[in-house]
Amino acid sequence: MDYALKRLGIEAEITGDIEKIKAADKVIFPGVGEAETTMSYLRRHKLDEVICDLKQPVLGICIGLQLMCRSSEEGGSVLCLGIFDEEVKRFVPTESIRKVPHMGWNTVRFGDSALFKGLSQDTYFYYVHSYYATIGKNTVAATDYIHPYSAALQKDNFYAVQFHPEKSGAMGEIVLGNFLSIK
Repeated sequence: MDYALKRLGIEAEITGDIEKIKAADKVIFPGVGEAETTMSYLRRHKLDEVICDLKQPVLGICIGLQLMCRSSEEGGSVLCLGIFDEEVKRFVPTESIRKVPHMGWNTVRFGDSALFKGLSQDTYFYYVHSYYATIGKNTVAATDYIHPYSAALQKDNFYAVQFHPEKSGAMGEIVLGNFLSIK
């Protein structure tokens, strides 16, 4: 993520310091990890409260999106941040699609969101995940793998994408640039 932001001229700081997070112009909540362990860490350090109270633009990426949802099946049944009302479920392989995790390039169909300004429908983005957010009222983009699911969520100052923009080349760079331009 750091390298992708540097290409856009942004020097990011990775921190768990509550005051620095509150003072940031924008917050990116990225991640690769496991829901139960990560939520436990956030609660232990009171970062769960901080994230939910942020007023500046916040972008969740991959597990960041999942943890911003109401709950996750990963690690049992985990209560998450509840910013978005969607649930996070595990992909169940089918006869026609047996590979989990969903890993590789897939298209995104999006609605009206500042994140996708300047992009064409069915743009390809890079994914690596075994869990997905259901489609609901906060869904602003969808993808299909085994079945349709939320590729992006948005509510107030909170934005989230399941794909990895930092690994999605020029199209991912546009999404990150669009997020950085949100006031």
